[in-house]
Amino acid sequence: MFDKLEDVVDRFREVEGLLSDPKVVGQQTRFRELTKEHADLSAIVEVYTDYRSLCGELAGLRELLDDAEAELKEMARLELPDLERRREELEQRLKTLLLPTDPNDEKNVILEIRAGTGGEEAALFAAALFRMYSRYAENQGWRVELMSVSDSEAGGFREVIALVSGKRVYSRLKYESGTHRVQRVPETEAQGRIHTSACTVAVLPEAEDVDVAIDPGDLRIDVYRASGAGGQHVNKTESAVRITHIPSGVVVCCQDEKSQHKNKAKAMKVLQSRIFDSLLAEQQARMAADRKGQVGTGDRSQRIRTYNFPQGRCTDHRIGLTLYKLESILQGGLDEIVEALSTYYQSEALANQEA
Repeated sequence: MFDKLEDVVDRFREVEGLLSDPKVVGQQTRFRELTKEHADLSAIVEVYTDYRSLCGELAGLRELLDDAEAELKEMARLELPDLERRREELEQRLKTLLLPTDPNDEKNVILEIRAGTGGEEAALFAAALFRMYSRYAENQGWRVELMSVSDSEAGGFREVIALVSGKRVYSRLKYESGTHRVQRVPETEAQGRIHTSACTVAVLPEAEDVDVAIDPGDLRIDVYRASGAGGQHVNKTESAVRITHIPSGVVVCCQDEKSQHKNKAKAMKVLQSRIFDSLLAEQQARMAADRKGQVGTGDRSQRIRTYNFPQGRCTDHRIGLTLYKLESILQGGLDEIVEALSTYYQSEALANQEA
């Protein structure tokens, strides 16, 4: 670990030198990449500097224990446990900082929410989940752009797809993929019985052209008239677009824009991200087969969270976290859950690395 840390310090100094080079400053893309690398490395270097300083203090205390007078020895003996604890904490922090970073953490995401079992109640829950993520995004200073919406008769969403863009969006939302279950009494329930419904949430890192190369010959593109509200535009204009990726069978539809070209562009963005996510899941599954923990596999087959309205409870089943502040969570207060999930999976990654 310490050889790695010395390499980090060397690279940090090298990057600092490059950032002061007028030739590099004039190259916007290169300068931006180096600035980000400098920020990432500085976090490690700062902790490592504190660690080395603390190790120096510990060495000095141990010398006092061996050579000093009785009074100084007692002072050193009392200080030693606290410094040892701080040293262990810093060492653990350094191990975490040296974990390989997820290359997708900086990406924007395609957020897909679909109503599952539960009919109209599930569609209403899908709308509630979309509001929750939209408010969380607003709190983070992110931007949410609707890509596609399929409304239900009661005012919910059968399906909603949105692009969420901003700083480190995927790093914060990547553990939200899975089946979300709700337990509540529907407004139409006369006898007050609790119903259970479910929605699936998919968080896909936004694919860039360099991530996924799609052969135009593998695509079938159909245009058709949009359905739903929209007046004359809906009846007369074939603006809706359906794109089928023939090799994988992935189908994406978009009809929200009046322009066929805009709908096609949105549909291609979703298609690229779905295919990229599929490739990523295959790669992660191969890696997971060789180790005990399946960290970050994107497996959406299991229930990950329950929102229980009668008890005001939200439980994340992966980490056993239960919070009795459901209303706050549904208003976008996801920070506590996001932080707990991030800490858990970092610990899993550390354990796998040390195994």
